[in-house]
Amino acid sequence: MKPWAIVIAFGPMLALGAVADAQSPCAPTRPDMEGPFYKANAPVRQATGKGLVVSGAVKASASCQPLKGARIEWWQANPGGEYDDAHRGTLMTQDGGAYRFETDPPPPYGGRPSHIHFKAFAPGYRPLTTQLYLKGGEREVTFDLVLAKE
Repeated sequence: MKPWAIVIAFGPMLALGAVADAQSPCAPTRPDMEGPFYKANAPVRQATGKGLVVSGAVKASASCQPLKGARIEWWQANPGGEYDDAHRGTLMTQDGGAYRFETDPPPPYGGRPSHIHFKAFAPGYRPLTTQLYLKGGEREVTFDLVLAKE
């Protein structure tokens, strides 16, 4: 006999979740803070520097299917540790939900690790704001973004 739901306790709050065998095959990407440097309408471009290639796919959490035509925005600190318009960009995903851009490797700054901020949007899905944290020294990174239905 399978239970119809599991209960997860979070302090004084409770959340109901579906049984394990009914859960999504792709867990949604964990949201992260937007930070104070986001500006809407970043320019459409394939590069914001050189040295680090970031690629991946935008997928639906319920099916793991790629989402063609999703919009991705990214922003990051420049090599000097400051945010500027030259390190902001927007892309639309292609066949297979794929995206790819090249950028300068972002440095750690102000006690924060090296990171790139992302926003992902697709019709019928909740917008996602998250961050990609880098270890340092990477030349290529794959970072899939998994969106949940609205």
